[in-house]
Amino acid sequence: MGWWDSLWASNTSAEDPLRKLDPKLREFLEKESPVKYHPPPQQQQQQQSTVAPTSSIPTARGEGRSESDSSTKSLVPKESQFQDGRYAELWKSYRPLAEIEAETKSDHEKLMDVLEGYKERKSQIGRAALENCALEQVDWRACMTDPSWTERLTLCRDQVKKFERCYMTQTRLLKALGYLSTSDRSPEVEEDIQMHADTLYHRMLKQEAEIAAAKKEGRPIPTFAPLVPRDSVGPRASVAELELTPEQQETMKAKLKDVAEEDRANEEEAIKGELRARAEVASKVQGLWKQQELDRQKRKEKGEETLWDKVAGAFNSSDGKEEKK
Repeated sequence: MGWWDSLWASNTSAEDPLRKLDPKLREFLEKESPVKYHPPPQQQQQQQSTVAPTSSIPTARGEGRSESDSSTKSLVPKESQFQDGRYAELWKSYRPLAEIEAETKSDHEKLMDVLEGYKERKSQIGRAALENCALEQVDWRACMTDPSWTERLTLCRDQVKKFERCYMTQTRLLKALGYLSTSDRSPEVEEDIQMHADTLYHRMLKQEAEIAAAKKEGRPIPTFAPLVPRDSVGPRASVAELELTPEQQETMKAKLKDVAEEDRANEEEAIKGELRARAEVASKVQGLWKQQELDRQKRKEKGEETLWDKVAGAFNSSDGKEEKK
C-alpha cells in the first residue's frame, strides 16, 4: 500500500527510500558510492535477516564446485597442465611413457636395466653422502681459500679429516639403512632414508662428545645403543634378515680388521646392507629368467616358437641333465 506510506512520514518507507532495492544491488551501491548511507536501526535488522539466508547460497555453490573439482581432478592425470578437468576426454587413453617402454622392452633390456641400476647405486650413494656432508665441504673450502697461519702449516688437515670421516660414515649408514636397495620404492622414501642417515651421523658426534667429556672429567663412560639396530623400524624392517654363508662371514671379518673399533659396528651393518642389495638383485634376475621361461613355454604351446626359443630350450635341457648327473 504505497499511498498509505506516503501519508505517514514516520513510516519505514519514508525513513528508508532504498528499502525496495535488491539486497545485492544495495550492497554494490554501498560499496561503490562515495557517500555512505546509514539506514535506520530497524531497517538494519530487517536487512540482516534477509541477507542471512541468501548468503548460504554461494557457500552451497562453492561446496558443489569443490566436489566437482575433486571429481574432475581424478579424471585428469598429473601430467596434464589443466588439473580442473579440461580436456579430460583427451586424457582417457593416456599411458605414461615409462609404462609403455616397460612393455616394449626385450628380455635382455629388462635384465640390463636391473644390472645398470645396481651399478649406478654406488655413485648415487656417494652423491647422497656428499649432500649430507655439505657443511664439512664448506669448512674445507673456506680453509683453502682464506687459511690462517696454522691452517697453512697443516694444509687444512683437520678440515680434510673431518670431511673424510663424514663421507665414509654417511656412506656406511646409507648402505646399512638400505638406501636404493630396491627399485620399487618412491623417491620420498629414499629421501627419508638419506635424512635419517644424516640424523644418525650427528647423533654419533654428540655421543662421542659426551664420551670425551666423561673421560676428561673422570666420570664413568656412558654406553649407547648401536646407531643402526638390527630390529630397526623403517625400510630395513621389511627386508628379511640375511643369513651369511661361512665364506661371507670370513670375508666380512677380514674387512673389519682394518676398520677402527668405533666404526666397526657401522661397517658391519654396511657390509650386510650390500649383501642384502645383491640378494635383491639376484632375486630380480631369477624372476626375469623364470618369466622368460614361462613366456617361451606359452609360445611353444601356441606353435609360435622362435629360433632363439629352440636354442634356449636346448641349453636349458642340457643344463638340467648335467645337474641330475
